[in-house]
Amino acid sequence: MEEEGTLVPSGDMYRLYFKGLVSEETSQVLAGFGVAICDQDDKLLFQMKGPIHGSDITVLEAELTALKQGLTATVKLGLDHISICCDHNHIYELVMRRSPPEQDNIAMLMNDVQRMREQLTSSNPILVTRDQISFAYKLAMETVASNISIRMPATCSICFNDDLEAEQMFCVVLCGHQFCVECVRRHIEVRLLEGSVLTCLHYQCESKLTLRSCANLLTPKLKAIWEQRIEEELIPVADRVYCPNPTCSGLMSKTELSTSTEEDGGRSCCVKCAKPFCINCKVLWHNNLSCNDYKRLGLNPTTNDEKLKVLANQKMWRQCEKCKHMIELSKGCIHVTCRYHHHILITLSNPFELYLIMFSPN
Repeated sequence: MEEEGTLVPSGDMYRLYFKGLVSEETSQVLAGFGVAICDQDDKLLFQMKGPIHGSDITVLEAELTALKQGLTATVKLGLDHISICCDHNHIYELVMRRSPPEQDNIAMLMNDVQRMREQLTSSNPILVTRDQISFAYKLAMETVASNISIRMPATCSICFNDDLEAEQMFCVVLCGHQFCVECVRRHIEVRLLEGSVLTCLHYQCESKLTLRSCANLLTPKLKAIWEQRIEEELIPVADRVYCPNPTCSGLMSKTELSTSTEEDGGRSCCVKCAKPFCINCKVLWHNNLSCNDYKRLGLNPTTNDEKLKVLANQKMWRQCEKCKHMIELSKGCIHVTCRYHHHILITLSNPFELYLIMFSPN
């Protein structure tokens, strides 16, 4: 990132010009930004340019990143009054808060922009023409051009492969950390399958990965799991209901089912496969039986149910009373938290079970 500027008084009104550009002339999407701060007579006082890291940067993201960098420079220079010069009506409407962001990444950038504006006494958006932002446009073009001409081999900090082309690298949009595509793909697969939060691979970095930025790395199966995770996170844990039909397993919420649930016994129907089931017992509908009678009789357990019980006894699994998932105590103490954050105290039938868990070679 390159900056040039002079000391300026803070009481006057200044103009902030910004431009973000994206080039797809090569196999890799390259992006850069330019920022120029001028006085009321459009005399250049400060300029800055730099690359924008990311494998899936859109023009709107590049523009808002440029604006964010420009506002950051404005605050650092100690300026109090600024006119934000927008040459694009969509950006003008976003900054004016007349148009809500449609994507999560745009919403996060806009939150950063508005947070920087709050540190200024005044920051008034105005619409300008392309000719009026020639300073910033030229700087952004220079950055993109230099990125195209200089493409050095990259190194992945996970596998330490130091002979990677730029297109073999993945950059986390929120923090800029870069890793090779294969390491990121394996990281995503492990995190999805174990139900963990998808964050950057860098040590102690909490920047979250997004499905949109990682979509080209995923197999159809992993993409479906991630989409299911997003759908689950929109529903509170206590309200999640899964269809007991083994060929469906659709996710629903209790709120979604409340209008169709019959008061006499909790009979409801899956919104996807339309099969009736008991919302209390979480099984297919038990005709002519109350929930208590059904549980007491334990009618018609499936072959898979029996196999699961045998395997659970062999592996010394326990079942969470709230979410009904099986829990395995592989090491550590007997206090366990399931994937939905329910606290469980694993009770063992005899002390020898604890011995087997603590000293098992696996």
